[in-house]
Amino acid sequence: MKTASIIIIGNEILSGRTQDTNSNYLAKILVEKGISLEEVRVIPDDHSIIESVVNNESTAKDYVFTSGGIGPTHDDITAEAIANCFDTPLVIRDDAVELLAMNYKNGKKDLNAARLRMARIPEGAKLIKNKISGAPGFIIKNVFVMAGVPKIFEAMVQEIILDMKSATPVLSKTLKIYKKESEISERLRNYADKYKDISIGSYPFENSGLFGVEIVLRHTDLRLLNKVFNEMLGDFNEPNTS
Repeated sequence: MKTASIIIIGNEILSGRTQDTNSNYLAKILVEKGISLEEVRVIPDDHSIIESVVNNESTAKDYVFTSGGIGPTHDDITAEAIANCFDTPLVIRDDAVELLAMNYKNGKKDLNAARLRMARIPEGAKLIKNKISGAPGFIIKNVFVMAGVPKIFEAMVQEIILDMKSATPVLSKTLKIYKKESEISERLRNYADKYKDISIGSYPFENSGLFGVEIVLRHTDLRLLNKVFNEMLGDFNEPNTS
C-alpha cells in the first residue's frame, strides 16, 4: 500500500486563529484511493523547519502533500523553502504567469510584484491548476505543494487525485457497542492480536446519557473484513451495527 503524509504550513494554524480543515478533507480522499495516511503535521512558516520536514517526509513516504504558504505576501515562503530542499532554482515561470493572468481583468497588466510571487515555481516542477484563483500549485518529485485556502486546496486536490496511482481501496465496517471501553478492552486486544493485518479502532461516544464504543474495522479484503465483523458481532451480541 502506498503511504502518505500531510504537512500543514502556517503560523495562523498554530496560533489557533485559523482552523485546519484541509487535512481532514484530503485524508478521506486518500482512504478512498487506498493510500495509507501515516502522519499529519502542522509546522510554522519557517524556512529551516519546512525544508527539514519536507526532506524527511519525501524520503520516508510515497506521497507528501503540503498546504499553505504559496500566496502573495512576504510570509508565504513554502515555494522557496521546498525549492531549497531539492536544491532547485525558484523562478517566475511563464506557464505559471499565463495561468495566473487569466484570473485578472487586464491579464498580465494586473500582475504586480506581489501577485507574481504566486508564479514562482521550482524549475522542472509540474504545475497544479487552480480553477478558483488561477495561482497554481506544483509537484516536485513526490511532493504536492498546494494552497492553504480550503476552497482552493480542495480544487487542487481534485486536479491531482485522478492521476495518482490507486491501490486497493481501504474498506471499513463499524460495530456499535453500548458498553464502556474498560468493559471490552481485553476482548478488543485479543482481536487485535489475532487479526494483526486488520486495523481495529475503538471510539467512545455518549448518546442521551448512554455510553458506548464504536469499533471500526478497516482492511482491503472485504471477505476477511466481514469474517471478523461477524465474529465480533456474535461475541459482543449487539444489534446496533452499520
